[in-house]
Order: sequence, then C-alpha cells, then structure tokens
Amino acid sequence: MSEPRKIVVVGAGLGGASAAAALRERGYTGEVLLMGSDPRRPYELPPLSKGVLLGNTDEPDWVHEEKYYGEHDIRFTPGVTATRIELGARLVLDDAGGEHRFDRLVLATGSRPRTLPVPGGDLPGLYTLRTLDDSLKLRSAFTAAERVVIVGAGWIGSEAAAAARTHHADVTVVDPVRVPLANVVGETVGGVFRDLHAEKGVHWRLGEQVAEITGGPDGVRGVRLAGGEELTADVVLIAVGAAPRVELAHAAGLELSDDGGVAVDASLRTAAPDVYAVGDIAAHFHPRYGRRIRVEHWANAKDQGAHVARNLLGENEPFLASPYFFTDQYDLGCEYRGLADPASDDLVVRGDLASREFTAFWLREGRVAAAMNVNMWDDGDALGALVDGRATVTAEQLKTADLASLT
Repeated sequence: MSEPRKIVVVGAGLGGASAAAALRERGYTGEVLLMGSDPRRPYELPPLSKGVLLGNTDEPDWVHEEKYYGEHDIRFTPGVTATRIELGARLVLDDAGGEHRFDRLVLATGSRPRTLPVPGGDLPGLYTLRTLDDSLKLRSAFTAAERVVIVGAGWIGSEAAAAARTHHADVTVVDPVRVPLANVVGETVGGVFRDLHAEKGVHWRLGEQVAEITGGPDGVRGVRLAGGEELTADVVLIAVGAAPRVELAHAAGLELSDDGGVAVDASLRTAAPDVYAVGDIAAHFHPRYGRRIRVEHWANAKDQGAHVARNLLGENEPFLASPYFFTDQYDLGCEYRGLADPASDDLVVRGDLASREFTAFWLREGRVAAAMNVNMWDDGDALGALVDGRATVTAEQLKTADLASLT
C-alpha cells in the first residue's frame, strides 16, 4: 500500500487529535487536516465532570499545547463542521464552503448528550454536560443554586451530584433504576456509590420515572415524577447518557451497528475503502469478545486514535485494548478495566466494601472479565494483566493471593 498524500480527520476531540499526532510520530509526511466544530483546540473530557465542575481548575486537560499543531504541520481548523462526505469522490464538504479531498479518512465525531423525551424536555434553561462551556456554566449554576435535580444516576450524574454537594446545593437524583450504576458494576458495588452519596446528603429517588420538566418560556421550574410529585429546582441537569454523532456517517451510506455506532472491523476500518472510525462512534469488532463493542470513555478514544494511525499507513493491526475508565466522587476514586456482565458474571470482592477500600472482580467461566479497584492503587498493572490475559483463577485466589503472581 502506497503512502497516502492526504489524510482528513473529521472530529477534533481526543480521538481525532490523537490520530493526527500519531501520524506525525510515525513519520508520515503527507498532508494532515484535523477538522473540529469546537472553536477551542482539542481537550480531554474527564475534567469537565471532575476538576472543572468542582472549581479546582478553569481549564480542561488540553491534548496538546496550542503551538503543537503548527509545529507538526497539522492543519487544524477549529470551528469548522463537516456537513457531507462523498465517498465515491473521496471528498469532505464543510459549513464554511470548503471541499477537502482525501486519500484516507478518519471519523472521530464523538457524542452528544441524550435528551429526555418528556413534555418540557426542550425547555430553555435545562443543563447538559459535554463541553467546557457546559461545565463552566453548570459550575456557576451549582454555586448559586439552593436546589438541584439531576435526572440520571450514571457516571456523569453521579459525578455531577458530588460536585453540586461540594458547592453546598441540596441535591436530588432521579433514575428508574433501583441501584445507581448497576448496569455496569451490579447492585452490590453500585450500592457502595448509593450509600456514599446518601452519607453526603444526596436524596435518591430511585425506581422513579420523570413524567415532565415543569416551567415555561422563562425557564425550568422543576421535575414532575410519574406519581405526580413535583421536585422544584433552581437547576435541572439531564444526564441520561450520550448518543454517538453518526449523522454524517449515516448520510454517507456507512453501515451502522445495532447500538447506533459506525460499524468497523478489528482494525477500526469501515466497509468503505480507506475510511476508518474511532472513539465514541466506533462499534468495533473486538477479537477478545468476539463481537462489536462501542466504548464511550476517554482512554478508548485516545488509544484508538493512536492505534488507527498505523493502519492508515498500511498496517492492518487489530485494536485489542480492554475498556478502561476512572471516576472520582468525594473521597472515592476508582479505576475499572474490562467488560463485565454483572447480571451473569460472578462477583468476587477483595477488601472491604463498607470502608470503600476494595477490589471487585467479575469472573466469567473462571476467567477475569473485569476488575475495579476502589481507593486501592498498588495493583493497577496486575489488574490490567489479569483482564487482558483473561486469567483463569479461583475466587479464593483473587481474595488472598498476591495478584501479580496470578498474571
């Protein structure tokens, strides 16, 4: 395969910026165009629901210094949105009237916050959290608010609840699930997060549905539950997940997966010649799991962006990294590796749930499918090796043995 003359990367988040940088690091000398609809240079998203929202910093973690892109001959066009892809002509059109031909194309368009399909779900004054501007506005609102209602008890909702309580707001979290985060970590570990927030003063309204966002043209007044009760609030945050931005790919005729992502093979390549996808939108066939998975975490975007560069330059290497994420809530910090099915995997706990210092393992047919260390930081490498190697172990070994010896 000859070296491409021009590579276009659509989407200037972590995945797209990592791909552009890795091309230069691998010695690619052709043209690199990095298109981003955000007017700022690429930044990482985790600080938006952590340090920025808490008020510890006003800036995210920038992927690179501002001068990096010019110094590495990466043509970066902030504030420019791709509007159409013509696969046959190998052409990307943008909202500024530009036409950009490509030899190879990377789609890294990321996600947007999901909306709540209830009456009032489009009222002015509702908050979501995805961008730096979102985080700064929400932090200001939390600082001034007396009462905050958060719809959604997932990772963003939980981290936002911790931030709002840190700003001394009265916080209520509504979600139809019985236990927060149970779909990811199961009810036992999810109960640790539930109890932590309750100790910090968060009011849980679990197992309840939102029927309406109340208010009018002047803004939001609160949330009405399916049972008729209204929760009044100064701030209502909708944190019910993210939807992949696949409109551009779909309009171009690229195949979508069952979960709405862009279908790619193990090497992150779509069915269209020389077109790849990374990050939140990539429903990638993972050889370890024998199926397509789509992961919406920063490490996945970063690692896939760096990995796709080698395949853009002629290799055909499968992406094999295990999913990884982390969270910080109050005095609880944790890291999660792998991909558990908490409804069917066997949970093994090493340490003490009550003190919130433990490691949780999920075993599937005697192999480690996932591991999560909570306020314990010495075994990260061993946990990664156990998950990546799908180590065959017993529950007793995980509870008592030196973890490094099991890898």
